[in-house]
Amino acid sequence: MEVQKIFENNKKWVQHQLAIDTNYFKDMSKGQNPEILYIGCSDSRVTAEEMMGVGPGEAFVHRNIANMVPNTDLSAMSVIDYSLMHLKVNHVVVCGHYYCGGVKAAMQPKDLGILNPWLRNIRDVYRIHKDELNTIKDEDKKYKRLVELNVQEQCVNVIKTSEFQQAYNDRKVTVHGWVFDIHSGKLIDLKIDFEKILDQIREIYRLH
Repeated sequence: MEVQKIFENNKKWVQHQLAIDTNYFKDMSKGQNPEILYIGCSDSRVTAEEMMGVGPGEAFVHRNIANMVPNTDLSAMSVIDYSLMHLKVNHVVVCGHYYCGGVKAAMQPKDLGILNPWLRNIRDVYRIHKDELNTIKDEDKKYKRLVELNVQEQCVNVIKTSEFQQAYNDRKVTVHGWVFDIHSGKLIDLKIDFEKILDQIREIYRLH
């Protein structure tokens, strides 16, 4: 696609929105009040708002390679802080997707340069769950299962944060772990029991 085409598309989009609602952009400029923080993968095939069927202002979106929530990533931590403490979202969604390039790369014994520190977070997920993963002989099924386990562990990382714990105490905010199936277009709810996880890690990660 030529870059200039994007600006042409933008003009058409503006005209379309104004034809539907003349106050569309005026109302949008007043602020945002999203209910959901969506943490997803940067994969160009996965579009958060379109996939969820939500409009502007309904979801606060953060994306990176393999939908990670490492505590050393100031970008992810700032997004969690801002969305939970200031925007007051009530749902945090971590959404991975099958056939994720980041997860696939982490499964390969290769030196990938600057990507190594980032992918190590996914390899740590493999290490934690290696007993289960090593029993899966089919590589495709193992790949998919690691995608699911990575979502689960990133939900745990959200729960570990002081911002989530405070928001949970204040208004019972919830965490959801989802996977997008690129082959079918369907969202799969992993049914993460975040309250059980919170109870299990409370001894170590509870912040007063």
